[in-house]
Amino acid sequence: MGSLRYLTAGESHGPALTVIVEGLPSGLEVTPEALSSELARRRQGYGRGARMKLEADKLQILGGIRHGRTLGSPVSMVVHNTEWEKWSHAMSPTPPEDEPKPLTRPRPGHADLVGMLKYGHRDARNVLERASARETAARTVAGTLAKLLLARIGAEFVSHVVAVGGVWSKSENLPAPGDVEGIEASPVRCFDPVAETEMIAAIEAAKADGDTLGGVFEVVVHGLPPGLGSYVHWDRKIDGRLAQALLSVNAMKAVAVGDGLEAGSVRGSEAHDEIFWDEERGYHRGTNRAGGIEGGVTTGDPLRMRVVMKPLSTLRKALRTVDVETKEEAIAIVERTDTCAVPSACVIGESVAAFVLADAALEKFGGDSVDEFVGAHRSWLEALQKA
Repeated sequence: MGSLRYLTAGESHGPALTVIVEGLPSGLEVTPEALSSELARRRQGYGRGARMKLEADKLQILGGIRHGRTLGSPVSMVVHNTEWEKWSHAMSPTPPEDEPKPLTRPRPGHADLVGMLKYGHRDARNVLERASARETAARTVAGTLAKLLLARIGAEFVSHVVAVGGVWSKSENLPAPGDVEGIEASPVRCFDPVAETEMIAAIEAAKADGDTLGGVFEVVVHGLPPGLGSYVHWDRKIDGRLAQALLSVNAMKAVAVGDGLEAGSVRGSEAHDEIFWDEERGYHRGTNRAGGIEGGVTTGDPLRMRVVMKPLSTLRKALRTVDVETKEEAIAIVERTDTCAVPSACVIGESVAAFVLADAALEKFGGDSVDEFVGAHRSWLEALQKA
């Protein structure tokens, strides 16, 4: 594994989320605007609730960046919660005079009950605040730094929604970087205008019923070099590392690389990518069924991963549960929630995937400065032309 890592801290309704990123080379250009724009993308998407307009993300860089460039030291950033004043009593670090009433009706599908049992809590708020997807705001910031680094070696990210509920996109085209503007203009980040309309209708129907919807999104990375990852140990395989990172995001339940599940229902002659060679392109494949990864190593073809997101666990029409104090049947607690967050999950998926890929790229090319990193990448490409 490489040396790039991050650590986040903070609760959903706490004063701020903190993230420290260690291992970035010096000289990487970073602007607050680039980071804030990704945070804004994460908050968008049809199906999000009113809280997205209330709980604004206010980014502050505390260290590791000077005059717009990384220093090579850890980068420390804070995402302030502009709604903190309303929660300062409920989330006070010190014991308040009048302690808030505990939340004792855990939500099915959330970390509430398992967290209470594991850590000995009697109040679900001690669990749900950290288990909230709000934490992904900090991961989005960390992932944005990784995307900026990968951009220096030509990698470009595209994500789009493939399905919402039972509505699937009919488009068979793989989105390219030139398609990003159109995807971002879609309220559900869908590449298929017909499916977009049907997805919006499905979200509205679920909202009217007090229910939630999940779906599937795809992350595509163009311009990655071959050779990231390794086949020699289980924990160095790039597809395994990506799957772990993507499944660590709240509500994600499955990851497919390339053709994914479809590969299990066809013959080998239809599942693999035949290899060719010519003077202009060198080694190349006629198809990309493997999704840009073979044997745990990137091939140089576009990397593509599909991620399944379950419906959100907090329903306005709350599910049945058990009150942990009385042990009697009850209705689950209701925190502010969204009807559908699949479009926003695209942005988070890009970020966590970028961090894994940037780590693997630093592992491959090294360099204490961005110039060294880029130079090693260039030398690698030149060597491949002679292979």
